[in-house]
Amino acid sequence: RATIITSQLPLEHWHAWIGDASIADAILDRLLARSHRLALKGQSLRTQPPGASNTTDSPKTVG
Repeated sequence: RATIITSQLPLEHWHAWIGDASIADAILDRLLARSHRLALKGQSLRTQPPGASNTTDSPKTVG
């Protein structure tokens, strides 16, 4: 089965955020061992003013 995990925290910051290098390594080893990472690019849809429509925008690209 697939599991999807999302995060706004870059991987290089996880050790500092978790606070324990051994635990961070263990978590990241298990999460990244057989993973596919997608990094989304482009402007955030959250920054649009309320009521703005994005129906005419082109689809966001991955990678």
